[in-house]
Amino acid sequence: MVEHNNLKNCGLSVVLGTYNRKTFLKLTIESIRRELVNAPFPHEIIVIDGGSTDGTIKWLAQQKDIISIIQHNRGKWRGKEIERKSWGYFMNLGFKCAQGKYICMLSDDCLVVPGAIINGYNLFETKLKNHEKVGAVAFFFRDWPDQVKYHVHLYWDVINMNHGLYLNEALKAVNYADEDTYQFYTADVDLVYKLLNENYISIFSENSFIEHFSHANTQIRLKNRQIENDNDSKFYKKWRPIFKNIELNPSNKWKQIEINFNDNFNTVQHWQKLFIVKIFLIRRFFARNVIDLIYKYLHQE
Repeated sequence: MVEHNNLKNCGLSVVLGTYNRKTFLKLTIESIRRELVNAPFPHEIIVIDGGSTDGTIKWLAQQKDIISIIQHNRGKWRGKEIERKSWGYFMNLGFKCAQGKYICMLSDDCLVVPGAIINGYNLFETKLKNHEKVGAVAFFFRDWPDQVKYHVHLYWDVINMNHGLYLNEALKAVNYADEDTYQFYTADVDLVYKLLNENYISIFSENSFIEHFSHANTQIRLKNRQIENDNDSKFYKKWRPIFKNIELNPSNKWKQIEINFNDNFNTVQHWQKLFIVKIFLIRRFFARNVIDLIYKYLHQE
């Protein structure tokens, strides 16, 4: 077991939320374990589940190296609809629980390319030793299989954190993510602006890469997109009086820095293997049904 004092002084906490993505979550967790098994610093993994019904909760309960937090966020309880909580609320459950000096924020539909977390950690350490007030280190990522290049997003020229590391004490200093203003999108952008407002800058790690699968739970993603414009308006109203460069026009809000990267580990193979198995099972299912139909046709009276 890792001593909490060591975790607080030099350790790292991985925090991610999940909902009904057991197949993807298991691959995400395995990629985290592969990355951290020989890490030169103590670490912990924290998963916040939104009330999954696909076996995720049972699986998490069996993982003795994961701190699991269950917060049901859908369905009914005692005849009443469960009140939907925001992205900020869920992530704060993990952020506030985290004991590490750094907090690595990931998604349950991504794979860690070997070296990503450790390289980000080392960069953060170097910057802090040089007395630079860094609050976040973003990782490059791509939406696989739709994109070839990796990128980080900039919102009104501020580097955003889709995946990467936060300084734990910086999150405490800004009272973590905004739980009340945004439902989902823009809440992560708001967090880097909260850091910036306290003079913490966000940077990117040139040697940290994440594979993000862009087609997991597409229905949930589409529902989240429906409230994106509303969240953007709230962001504008909150931050425009402080940061004059912010404009409401969506076409001006974001840019991206792109980079070419050849992953010698072929990290996406873990997804490719998964899809090969799924295709095999689907084909076998249809083959069985076709055989059954032929059998019934040949033996009908």
